[in-house]
Amino acid sequence: MTADGKGASARIEQHAEASGDATVTQVAGDQNIYLSGRGPAPKALHSLPAVHGTLIGRDLEVQELLDLLDPGNQGRSAVVVSAVAGLPGVGKTALAMHAAHQAADRGWFPGGRIFLDLRGYDPVGQVTAGQALTALLRALCGADADLPVTPEEQAGLYRSQMAKLASTRGPVLLVLDSASSAAQVEPLLPGGQTHRVMVTSRHTLASLPATLIDLTVLKATDAADMIRESLVSANRNDPRPVREPDALAMLAERCGLLPLALQITAANLKADPERPLADLAEELKNEQAQLALSYSDDEQTLAIRASFELSYRRLPQEQARLFRLLALNPTAQVSLDAAAALAAVPAVQARQLLVKIAQAHLIEPAGAQWWRMHDLMRLYAKQLADRPAGLDDQEEALDRLLEYYRATTDAADDHLRALPGDWVPDRFPDRTAALAWLDGERPNLVTAVALAAAASPDVAMSLTECLSVFLNQRRHFDDVIATGQHALTAARELGDRHREGTALNNLGLALQEVRRFEEAINAHTQDLAICRELGDRHREGTALNNLGLALREMRRFEEAINAHTQAATTFRELGDRHREGTALNNLGNALREMRRFEEAINAHTQDLAICRELGDRYGEGTALNNLGLVLREMRRFEEAINAHTQAATTFRELGDRHREGTALNNLGNALREMRRFGRVRKMWRAVVSGGRGYRKRQPSRRQ
Repeated sequence: MTADGKGASARIEQHAEASGDATVTQVAGDQNIYLSGRGPAPKALHSLPAVHGTLIGRDLEVQELLDLLDPGNQGRSAVVVSAVAGLPGVGKTALAMHAAHQAADRGWFPGGRIFLDLRGYDPVGQVTAGQALTALLRALCGADADLPVTPEEQAGLYRSQMAKLASTRGPVLLVLDSASSAAQVEPLLPGGQTHRVMVTSRHTLASLPATLIDLTVLKATDAADMIRESLVSANRNDPRPVREPDALAMLAERCGLLPLALQITAANLKADPERPLADLAEELKNEQAQLALSYSDDEQTLAIRASFELSYRRLPQEQARLFRLLALNPTAQVSLDAAAALAAVPAVQARQLLVKIAQAHLIEPAGAQWWRMHDLMRLYAKQLADRPAGLDDQEEALDRLLEYYRATTDAADDHLRALPGDWVPDRFPDRTAALAWLDGERPNLVTAVALAAAASPDVAMSLTECLSVFLNQRRHFDDVIATGQHALTAARELGDRHREGTALNNLGLALQEVRRFEEAINAHTQDLAICRELGDRHREGTALNNLGLALREMRRFEEAINAHTQAATTFRELGDRHREGTALNNLGNALREMRRFEEAINAHTQDLAICRELGDRYGEGTALNNLGLVLREMRRFEEAINAHTQAATTFRELGDRHREGTALNNLGNALREMRRFGRVRKMWRAVVSGGRGYRKRQPSRRQ
């Protein structure tokens, strides 16, 4: 047991192992169980992207990396692969990925190989350390795990899970790509000497406790070999490398000896097999001279710009147009359907265009339905789009893209909100497919809200509302807050008071989840004022209910009781029995905190009757569970056991393993009070085998 701080406010944490398959963490009275069984590792623990082609000229660097990654070697467990003086296009990620795959092939990291793109140089979509930590926890604990919300608790769970992986499966390799600062990386270091972390960055990140490998340009002979290998791989009988050795060397020099420029130049030559190498070398020389008149960049940067320009000019009109439009996508990774929306063409045609652009090495495949742009290429495409000749239909294309994201998210959201028997549009075959699409597109969708807030406020608000259920279910509360703030700004810009209130309500709920209760109270109070101003009594009741939840978390129980009482009265007057029951449930929880147990039992009993009247099985299970907690406080243990047993049975019948585990946990506590220890052990085994992230607390119900 460890205690941080002094006095009554100190946080007490206890950690234990449950059946060898779960970590039990108790923090200030809340008990959480996170399962990580000994069975096959989740797919998310093996997320290294595939490597393309042969790595040339980096044998020494690969060996140095492998020596550092070898779990048998002691020393620093983290390594940073950086570019000398921030040199772009030098091949940091390619080196890291080849070394990672070789290490995996040697069986060094049976615990997992996790890849995470931090997008550190993306001006819009940069991944914060908190978002990265949440993503890693989802890889470790599962997508539906009930994770802690404070950074300190998340960091503790992360280190605990990594330590457990080390002991049960073995060391893990964590690859953090494109970090722009040490602050992005430091919270992600697992500590100890078992695991290995590899970071790529344009900067040295000298403050990290890591070994540094600085990359510079290739040797001239290796650069020429890179072009030769590429040409020969496409046509083993290509005579040009042998026929024009001097031109090949000159061409490598004109590319600044940089792998990115060399790849693009080789792609140009493969697309034009009759073109002499000397001819392209001369064109690159002239292009660099022209660019030097407009830019004050160094020689390597001019070499990359020149290779981009010449490759882009070779694209047919439709390919060039799509290449420019790809820069409008919120992040560097774009799906086939999103690209089709940008170009306003069918998906089949969009795929053909994307394949051709990829053959020119201006983008690269990132999966069956995905393509990715190098950050330098994306910047170049944006610059092209800003030229008068490239403006074409940018505004219309962005509108199409945002509407595609909004409409598809809306269709996915329908599946998440649907009740059994509801008709759902057939954009997705089922809820699982809808969730998979939302999970894959989440970085684009969240960043799209920011883009839409400036370009189309109405779309920003609509997209935020469509994302609300998904982000809350997946517990991406930082994303809920970010999108909610954009939606709030958009609503105020349009003077839409109703949607301003909706945004404040959703924002307040997310702020509660991350324990920013004062801000949550402020948001709900503003929402309540708007509802009263508009005379919207239904939403007034909702605002009162959610305000009460935040007040209870701040231990302002009398105010919480008043808010929930007003909410219940409002819904009763409106004849809304379902919401009345919700308010009564939360009122009962607040009364329990004040030890007004008889009143709490009355509130929960009324809620239970309403739920049974309406056939609300979920509400019935929640009411039974909370009623049991109050009965236990009154030492009416037999009645408490009966209530928790009914709650567990209800949730089991509904297939809700999470809530079933909560009820079983509370049942176990009631049985322990009766000293029925045999049944207690049985309850704990049921909890541990049932699912992830159970919390022992009285569930609130939101609106």
